[in-house]
Amino acid sequence: MKDLYNFLNTISPIQENTWNEIKNLFTEHSLKKGEFFLKEGEVAKNFGFLKQGVVRAFYRNNEGVEYNKHFFTKNNMIGGYSSLVTQLPNTINQQALTDCDLLIGNYRKLTDLLDKHQDLERLLRKIAENYFVDKEKREVEIVLLEANKRYAIFQKEHPQLEQLIPQYHIASYLGITPTQLSRIRTKNNKS
Repeated sequence: MKDLYNFLNTISPIQENTWNEIKNLFTEHSLKKGEFFLKEGEVAKNFGFLKQGVVRAFYRNNEGVEYNKHFFTKNNMIGGYSSLVTQLPNTINQQALTDCDLLIGNYRKLTDLLDKHQDLERLLRKIAENYFVDKEKREVEIVLLEANKRYAIFQKEHPQLEQLIPQYHIASYLGITPTQLSRIRTKNNKS
């Protein structure tokens, strides 16, 4: 729970009485490599704090081709946020790429505390703002930057991830083929 407390407080300070109510909403959970936290078509009810491991968020088209949208690593929140807010079926899958340890909380129970704790409302607003900014940044990168620049950003933002997950997941995240990623990596190693 200490990592969760520190994570939340770095975003926006929370009062002790707020923390005492928040921490009671969470339960320990684990996912084995390959298991799903959330599947498309489900209505999300829970969110998680990833204590350990790697989870990918991805779409799958009608032909079964997968497109990695995001990687979540240690000390990050996961969940189908659009589905949590709208209570409509989720469109994104979230799958463990490694064994994972999580704290899981019920979103509705968390939002029930908002009227009582202004610091919690501020915290959730800041989390939503951060995710919006990250999403917009990622969309701009995919459209405007060349693959080698996207790869350099990936390496900077996720320095340990290449050793933990298959290269085809990274290629999918970058919007390129595994062969293109191999060429970029070979070129970078020669430089």
